[in-house]
Amino acid sequence: MFQRMTYLTITLGLICTGAQAQRVPTAPSERDIYCAGVVTTEPLASDFYVISGPGSDIRIGYQQGNFVFLNRGASQGVRVGNQFLVSRPVSERLQIQWFKWQTSLMRAMGQAYADIGRLRVVAVQPSISIAEIISSCSVMERGDLVQPFVERPAPPYKPAEKFDPFAPSSGKAKAMVVTTSVFGQIAGTGATVYVNLGSAQGTKVGDYFRIFRYQGEHDETVYQTRGTAYRMYGLGATPVAYTWSDLPRDVLGEGIVVRVAPNAATVLVTLSQREIYAGDYVELE
Repeated sequence: MFQRMTYLTITLGLICTGAQAQRVPTAPSERDIYCAGVVTTEPLASDFYVISGPGSDIRIGYQQGNFVFLNRGASQGVRVGNQFLVSRPVSERLQIQWFKWQTSLMRAMGQAYADIGRLRVVAVQPSISIAEIISSCSVMERGDLVQPFVERPAPPYKPAEKFDPFAPSSGKAKAMVVTTSVFGQIAGTGATVYVNLGSAQGTKVGDYFRIFRYQGEHDETVYQTRGTAYRMYGLGATPVAYTWSDLPRDVLGEGIVVRVAPNAATVLVTLSQREIYAGDYVELE
């Protein structure tokens, strides 16, 4: 009897543990929010920054749990316990366009800033402060920009619904996936992408974007044989060259807006049917 009860207890425990492991999140995680980055036409102030940290004669980077030195102290109003966010301006080093309008769209959206981490001040001197890195998105470096900590909202995910891969147009504003948070060209569920619709166009945190691709368009964003949408040598063809206006849109997924700037939005991809490419289209749901 004792063995049966023990077996039952263990079994129930495993079931409960499995249920907890499969719990579906109801909102973006803290990392999703505070490591998302932004593209903005409003440049961040560059007069408050990371100087270095302990062991700077042999170290060039700092991570969570390390201490860093900041170029402001008590005489500039910094106090023990103050929290700050750290960012870094970033750019695409390869300067290669994935799709036709990528460079011009990125220029209109503004400067990209990567989120680096979060600090808490542990000691202050007249002109210098010492802060602990309490969370990090990537390695913190000399010259990284420091801003006051402002809490960012974590918008709730919408209730789970059956995904419609052939959803008709919402009739709302449309834009494009211009790039990803690391200047990659491919994204999927859990990735962060930047689109060229921002607060100036009415976009706000918590909005949902549907991500789609026109089939048979003239300017392909995916590397493939041109015209695959209606013909392929040796694999069948249609007597008419169908274009994007003739075929249903290819709905790829959707994402939620976690940050906005005047001409851009940071979007967390919450669902993807397959690969999403820079150059694919989005529309507000």
